[in-house]
Formats: sequence, C-alpha cells, structure tokens
Amino acid sequence: MSTAVNTGADESAADFGPDFKKGGGLVPAVVQCAATGRVLMLAYMNEEAWSKTLASGEAHYFSRSRGKLWHKGESSGHVQKVKAVRLDCDRDTVLLLVEQAGGAACHEGYESCFYRELADGGFKTCCSKIFDPGKVYK
Repeated sequence: MSTAVNTGADESAADFGPDFKKGGGLVPAVVQCAATGRVLMLAYMNEEAWSKTLASGEAHYFSRSRGKLWHKGESSGHVQKVKAVRLDCDRDTVLLLVEQAGGAACHEGYESCFYRELADGGFKTCCSKIFDPGKVYK
C-alpha cells in the first residue's frame, strides 16, 4: 500500500495538466490494471481525449491511425473505468489506472496488448485470449 504525502503543492487538473505542445498535440497514455498493476496498453491522448476522460471517468484516446477521438470500448463494450490518473514529472506522459470491463484491453482479444514475448530468438504468444475479436467486432 502506498502512502500519499501532501506537500502543499497541489494543482488542479485544469491548471496543471499534460503539456500537449511537446508531442505535437498528443501525449502517450500508459494504461495499467488498477487491481494488478499489469500494463494493459499504450495509447495517445489529445486535449479533447484528456478532457473527456476527466469528465466521464472512462478512458478516451486519440486514434492516430483513424485520426479521431476514440472512447475505449465504444465498439466492444470493454470500457475502461478510470480509478486514478497520474502525470509524469515532465508532464508529457499520462498513466491511467483502470478497471477493465470484459477483462481484455486488446482488440486482438487479450487482456494486455503486450501479449507477445521474446523467447528463444523469436516472439511467442505468452497469454491466453479472453474473447474472439470476430464475434465482438462485427
């Protein structure tokens, strides 16, 4: 259990959020399971995704491939309920601790997007699938 220390230097999220200028309008968002600490995924946020995440309590990201805002779970129902939001010292990376609905963050059906592991000179699947993407994304 971690102990928080209040140094008296608290700032509001509106006044002291991520520095979106550093990354050309985007910051990486590392997403961890709040219960286990397991890294589930890496995504990107723009200012709109940041604001919607804070307002709704559910994770929103900016899809670089689609060029648009994305509410995690909008297609699959596997939303991410945000339990804690952390910002790194440079204000250019966000850490979200989430409760993952459906048990899988990865659109390939795995708990984590990091389901491949380097072993014996090649990458091997190191986790079991939780759902069949063909049945979820129609």
